[in-house]
Amino acid sequence: MSHHGAHDHHTHDGHNHIPKNERKIAIAAALTGGFMVAELVGGLLSGSLALIADAGHMLTDFASLMLAWFAFRLARRPADWKRTYGFDRFSVLAAFVNGLSLFLIAAWITWEAIERLTAPVEVLGGTMLIIAVLGLLVNIVAFLVLTRGEGDNLNVRAAALHVAGDLLGSVAAIVAALVILATGWTPIDPILSVVVVLIILRSAWKVVRESGSILLEAAPDGFDRRKVATDLEALPGVDSVAHIHAWSVTQERPMVTMEVTPAPGTDPQEVKTRVKTRLREAFSIEHATVEISNATVPAEASRG
Repeated sequence: MSHHGAHDHHTHDGHNHIPKNERKIAIAAALTGGFMVAELVGGLLSGSLALIADAGHMLTDFASLMLAWFAFRLARRPADWKRTYGFDRFSVLAAFVNGLSLFLIAAWITWEAIERLTAPVEVLGGTMLIIAVLGLLVNIVAFLVLTRGEGDNLNVRAAALHVAGDLLGSVAAIVAALVILATGWTPIDPILSVVVVLIILRSAWKVVRESGSILLEAAPDGFDRRKVATDLEALPGVDSVAHIHAWSVTQERPMVTMEVTPAPGTDPQEVKTRVKTRLREAFSIEHATVEISNATVPAEASRG
């Protein structure tokens, strides 16, 4: 597939890799959601906070997977007169909310862990071990489903990251169960649940930071407008480039607007095409709005 096709606008996007990503996400969501319930019940039955923490982490996974799935469904709806970019941004907003909810869950588990360290609770190591091992297997399957194929989509990548964090959460629960079975030392359970909290916080911070910067209209990753200006001003027929603004609708849809002053005696239309081609080839920006400034065009021409 040509480089052009890969970034092409909605037409290709909608029919090409969305259904595949959507299916991946749906499978992973079903796995995580189903097991999250089992893990929560197991945590309550065995008295293990590490299992409940892992279930909490799986809940955030499940939420992020469902949001990602929902976002794919919405993104397939065409743009309407009010939302000229379609519903693509919804997924970014969803990721942001999901990231914030992770912080709340982390706080609750930490609070619970501190209480349990002061007043230990009896934990059934055997039950805990079986459920933690099953949880690990479910996570491995979900992770494999998500990481097969391309990983450029923010939603799929965020989901895979979550599930990877979950793997570590299940490992922590397995370790706690083994320690309890071997020594009967129950404080290991709340201690390791705090380790799971750190994993949760790391993924929460990353998701909030990435989605937050898109919502704040920050320039796309790796886009440096000084570098772009210098690059474009080196093109033949370009006198100067000003007012460069870049943002992203979603991580895969960068946008740029700018004003270009053509060199005297050049065809402004040709200069415009050259600038757009350069942006596409050098910076992978498909959607650029290039305004031609009239600074060097004779007065009669500019009236037309």
